[in-house]
Amino acid sequence: MTGALRRGVPVLGWGSGAALLGRALGAAVTASGSAPDRSALPRGAHAHAWAGTHPLHWTLDRAVAWAEPELPPALLAAFLAALPGWAGRRPGSPLESVGGAAAVREVVTAFYARARADALLGPVFAAHVADWPAHLERVTDFWVTLLGGEPGRAAWRGNLNAAHAGLGVRGAHLGRWLALWDATAREVLPADAAALLSARAAVMGERLGGAARAGSGTSQAGGT
Repeated sequence: MTGALRRGVPVLGWGSGAALLGRALGAAVTASGSAPDRSALPRGAHAHAWAGTHPLHWTLDRAVAWAEPELPPALLAAFLAALPGWAGRRPGSPLESVGGAAAVREVVTAFYARARADALLGPVFAAHVADWPAHLERVTDFWVTLLGGEPGRAAWRGNLNAAHAGLGVRGAHLGRWLALWDATAREVLPADAAALLSARAAVMGERLGGAARAGSGTSQAGGT
């Protein structure tokens, strides 16, 4: 239920289901013995009817709750009538918001095609990457993991700084890497998805640049 709410999937809960819905939204739940448990009003929810001190009917975004075990037909009809307007759903993870692993792989592939031909970055990759299909798969796994992972796909396991150590590159390489990544993402993906990938790359660049300055004084990015 929490996952459904996070994705913006419409949820209708009644009886004990209403209490579960309230709990998923952070509300306190009170046991009622033989009667269904009762949820307090979740923060931000609008109560349409009360039963004593507990909300009987409340809504929050696409969540609809009725605290009694018998669901009024009119309430069900109203929920079903609203569904066409709720057809879209929010992405459940940053990976979903950029288009999934396939979109990440497309950006990675296009980026490295550019990087290998780049006068500054090309020689670094030529010196340190021998198996390009395996390299592209590793980098895709890294980005998929960074963006939230994908069910059934093994997560990337590694150390970002260690993966970039010993390449002998400097800050200019990192700047060029970020610029090429940004340009490629904006060419391949919609604007919002590209901005997300560029922002994550910038954070990664800060980490790599900081580690390099604390060590040898050189940037270690350029050959993930």
